[in-house]
Amino acid sequence: MSVTDTLEEPIGRGPFSWYQRADRKVRRVFWTCSVAWTLDAMDALVYQYLIPIIIMAFGITLAQAAAVASASYFASAIGGWMGGWLADKFGRVRILQLTILWFSMFSFLSGFAQSYEQLLILRVLQGVGFGAEWAVGAVLLGEIVARKDRGKALGSVQSGVAVGSGLAALLAGPFVAIFPLEFGWRVVFWVGLLPAILIFFVRRGDDDSEVFKESKAQRDAEKRSVTPLEIFRLKYLRVTALAALLAVGAQGAGYSVSSYLTTFLQNERGISASTAGIFVLLNSVGAFFGLLANAYFSDRFGRRMAFRLFGVGFILATIFYLCAPLGSHAYTLIPAGIIQAFCQFGLYGSFGPYFTELFPTEVRASGQAFAYNFGRAASGIFIQGVAILAASVALNVSMTAMGVIGVICALIATILLPETVGRDLRQLDKGAASLGG
Repeated sequence: MSVTDTLEEPIGRGPFSWYQRADRKVRRVFWTCSVAWTLDAMDALVYQYLIPIIIMAFGITLAQAAAVASASYFASAIGGWMGGWLADKFGRVRILQLTILWFSMFSFLSGFAQSYEQLLILRVLQGVGFGAEWAVGAVLLGEIVARKDRGKALGSVQSGVAVGSGLAALLAGPFVAIFPLEFGWRVVFWVGLLPAILIFFVRRGDDDSEVFKESKAQRDAEKRSVTPLEIFRLKYLRVTALAALLAVGAQGAGYSVSSYLTTFLQNERGISASTAGIFVLLNSVGAFFGLLANAYFSDRFGRRMAFRLFGVGFILATIFYLCAPLGSHAYTLIPAGIIQAFCQFGLYGSFGPYFTELFPTEVRASGQAFAYNFGRAASGIFIQGVAILAASVALNVSMTAMGVIGVICALIATILLPETVGRDLRQLDKGAASLGG
């Protein structure tokens, strides 16, 4: 018997049957969040792919170029947390519109940078909006979609990161090559303005969830305010800490591999930089289907089981991909890479529904944004850990070791956190209210 057999409504037969049952409001919000997250991920990743061109354009070092990316991700952690708090205070749709407009505008302005310092400032400001957009959109969709379909809907949105990665590779490769070297990277950043169109597809008053409106009305009636530190109050602290540990572990495991994958393919598999890029691009196929598979599995068998299954799969697939004697052959590396990406990105697929069901409405966006973005920021520890270990052991061994440590952290969190699949959000709010301060 599956976890969701206890729900009142039957489960659909496929990962897209939920969409046929959804009303126009849910579909509109779904497509807005999906396209926004896809283009958001594209814009964040395209900078990394453009680093060799950026270095030549500004005459800077690799360390300086990498510092821009690191600063942007750090800013995304702070911006995500603050954006989540604003969404709890003022409404999901209003802040979703603001974050989409914010990261689109600063991506666009990045194309006009005339110096390294200007580019650094603009990418930091872009990161503020980037960190908030996913969390706020995930909360909005998670609150309005049917509870039995929450995993499928949010997992489908999350799959946009694989599409965004592919688009980023195309923009930074064939597209940028159309233009002169000193001009092409600017055009790529100007393309980042496109997501701003999406703010017209959600309606500020109508598209906020009823559960949020009820929570805000009660809070206003009681004249209570919610601060950014609310999630650290005693009644929320345990969930906040464990959700952050889950995010740190899952994302740290993934970054331990993806951050060094092209280097591994070139240095240890002996293939060219261009071929390595193609291999990594093809891995996005596995990433896309891994996220969709998690979307269905999570609703069927539970959030914790989804993290555990894909976590164990990640360990096995990573060991095989990085350590098995696969040589430098496309017919061995491409299938192995696709399977590894399937498990790695599938590991991320339940963040949206699980965090939506863990936090009550008055702190849902704050808690979800903090946990997810804290995990992304703390992933730098794992990235640095790979580099430190690689000084003593082979790169593939250090990548695998840090990945395994990350999964162990995530698995510990799933043991200590409750199962939430199909949770009624109003009942969750009543339970939180009964706990008091």
